[in-house]
Amino acid sequence: MLRFLPLKLGRLYRCLKLLLVVGLFVILLMNTHSLFASFQKNELTDRRFINLNKCPACFGTSWCRKFMNGQVSFETWGRLRFLDVFNVKNVYFAQYGEPREGTRRVVLKRLGSNQELAEIDQKICKRATGRPRCDLIQAMYKTEFARINGDVRLLTPEVVEGWSDLVHCPSQRLLDRVVRRYAETKDSGSFLLKNLKDTERMQLLMTLAFNPEPLVLQSFPSDEGWPFAKYLGACGRMVAVNYVGEELWSFYNAPWEKRVDLARQLMDIAEQLTNNDFEFALYLLDVSFDNFAVGPRDGKVIVVDAENVLVADKRLIKQNKPESFDVWYESRFEECDREACLSFSKDSLCNRVTVDHNYYAVCQNLLSRYATWRGTTGGLLHDPPAHIAKDGQLETLLDECTRPKKRYGRFQAAKELREYLTQLAAASSSATAR
Repeated sequence: MLRFLPLKLGRLYRCLKLLLVVGLFVILLMNTHSLFASFQKNELTDRRFINLNKCPACFGTSWCRKFMNGQVSFETWGRLRFLDVFNVKNVYFAQYGEPREGTRRVVLKRLGSNQELAEIDQKICKRATGRPRCDLIQAMYKTEFARINGDVRLLTPEVVEGWSDLVHCPSQRLLDRVVRRYAETKDSGSFLLKNLKDTERMQLLMTLAFNPEPLVLQSFPSDEGWPFAKYLGACGRMVAVNYVGEELWSFYNAPWEKRVDLARQLMDIAEQLTNNDFEFALYLLDVSFDNFAVGPRDGKVIVVDAENVLVADKRLIKQNKPESFDVWYESRFEECDREACLSFSKDSLCNRVTVDHNYYAVCQNLLSRYATWRGTTGGLLHDPPAHIAKDGQLETLLDECTRPKKRYGRFQAAKELREYLTQLAAASSSATAR
């Protein structure tokens, strides 16, 4: 009987596989007509598909001419709408063509799941009418997005504070930067609201409230050395950003030398976003392997999901001197049964000058043995070579960076870890060059 059981389970497994294949074949047959139509039609020229018909309750219109002219088209699998059920985040890969520049790969984002986008509509309607359904375009003109009109010179902190992570504790300097660098207007470069059209102003404020990722990418652009994907433009509720490369998770089992280099870059990103000449601290509140990508040519690590970034103005904190502003803030390690979870206080991030949050987030969720993702543990620096494992320095630094035993231990551990990873990367490069 015991010998017979595995045979039954094997047959059951094969039957289930066969049923799955047959089921997919039936679905393909049932969708044959729509499949052909999908390959023949460029849905990115459809105003309703990209939600251009919902503007100004949208993210912008700067790329609409490119969409409508057919310069942007889905890659093969992105054209199959029945596969959208697996694309919960509504992120697509597409090709963008320019006559002189040729074709290049871009990433299209709806900046939310279908449910989240539906909730945006409901929230706008409730803000305007108190009901969950309404004429969306008319409703926009009855919300605070429209009431902040062109007669107001500046977008001020008291108006938008707490709307999203980006403006959890905004300074006037940050908001002036956001308005001045707003890419969905032809007259960018001014921090005065009156220089924006009514529709542009509403689009800016709606983006700030519901998903500020485009504003993070615009305000802290890659062209100036910030480690974010390059913002290209928007049409309706479809935003285009530059394709960076494969996600960081793809390198989980890469050769040790490659993983060391990636780890070094991640710690450099944590340092740059924490301490920079602009005195803006950008704290990553959502850190996972999916939120970073690696360039195929230069091997550069880039942040590709910037929705949950809190920006604190260190210059303002020093000026206002809130209680304990000069006391170093340590993020507290907590055991968690979920993937990529972090423990932090937004208010503390906003009121302290010296904060270790970014080091903690990168060490715990990406590098150390505490990192868990897709059922795997061990982090990016798992299974080091025998001589490094025997030395014990790497494990000690990672543990102190994640779960410090000394007061302010994470600050020193992060500094030493960056230096140690730089040495390992340099040693690997020298060995390869020989």
